[in-house]
Amino acid sequence: MSAVVRQWQAVRPDLDTGPMEIIGRVNRCAALLQQAEDAPLRRVGLSRPEFDLLGALRRKGHELTPGELARETFSSGAAVTKRLKQLTERGLVERRGDTRDRRVAHLRLTDAGRDLVDGVMPEQLAYESAALSAMDDGRQGELADLLGELLSRLEGQMRSLGV
Repeated sequence: MSAVVRQWQAVRPDLDTGPMEIIGRVNRCAALLQQAEDAPLRRVGLSRPEFDLLGALRRKGHELTPGELARETFSSGAAVTKRLKQLTERGLVERRGDTRDRRVAHLRLTDAGRDLVDGVMPEQLAYESAALSAMDDGRQGELADLLGELLSRLEGQMRSLGV
């Protein structure tokens, strides 16, 4: 990242490239973490967004509607519908109609879905621990706090923009 910043400073010394150093590093870290973290998912034939849906159902511990899942995973309704169709066909999620409103579906993990999530989560967490192991607990806490503050501000800005 420093090379990119130096190059910009050479051609446009009038620009403040400070934000680029932070955002660029966050994006690069996210890309590297995602790439390696997705390996266990690929081994079981899941994409990250599919695993996010399964994980939401597992951690919530009760049935959710497609709309609730979309909000929980920050996904569009159409994307959730498509993924749920695939997960249902694989026998990982089951759908139950609402007794009062036939348009509403209630979703839950099957035993196979729960077992899959429970089998993959320890591997995911072990990877995350290994990725952060170069930092002591205090530095990890400091980083978590700083990223939490940034995330909160960004989410507030997006809400105020109506995004």
